[in-house]
Amino acid sequence: MNKTIWDRFAPVYSLAMKSQKNIYDYMYKHIADAVMGKKVLELATGPGLIAKHVAWSAERITATDFSPEMIEQAKKGNVPSNVVFEIADASDLHYEDKFFDVVIIANALHVVPNPEKVLSEIDRVLVDGGLLICPTFIHRSAEKKENLWAKILKLVGIHFAHQWTAEEFKTFIESKGWKITASEIVPGRIDLFYAECVRK
Repeated sequence: MNKTIWDRFAPVYSLAMKSQKNIYDYMYKHIADAVMGKKVLELATGPGLIAKHVAWSAERITATDFSPEMIEQAKKGNVPSNVVFEIADASDLHYEDKFFDVVIIANALHVVPNPEKVLSEIDRVLVDGGLLICPTFIHRSAEKKENLWAKILKLVGIHFAHQWTAEEFKTFIESKGWKITASEIVPGRIDLFYAECVRK
């Protein structure tokens, strides 16, 4: 992944995601329910939209991104007192083993080149029986035809490293030792596969 591209995209990320408002509203509601009273780690927080919207429900949230500019954007505005924003690489986390009750990685597994390594790190920092929440943008059909929104993202340098359908993503997650306990496809400019998982 090219950190420079995400640094460049950081100032307009929130504006771009307004076109996916229904998807974000869905995530805010369901994630808030899932993190009630929990110690949460968010990976690939971007400008902190999810962390800021669900902080009222969690005990505390450590929200991270590998892009320094994304973290700078996240720190702007009203930051809840139980949220801390930090720079971190999702594939090489500096947090201790079995520390977080919930890990969130939203709209990111499909863009990272090494999702297996990211899932391994998530497993390491999650408590036994902890929850992984991994909403992921998907393709509607196995033909992998990009819609207009995906083509626009590609023009600014954002590529999908993995072009999963819902079934392909489900198969991938389960093949890495996770059990999906709740899921739903949320339609949008690019559809979202919302998933909550625990280790098998």
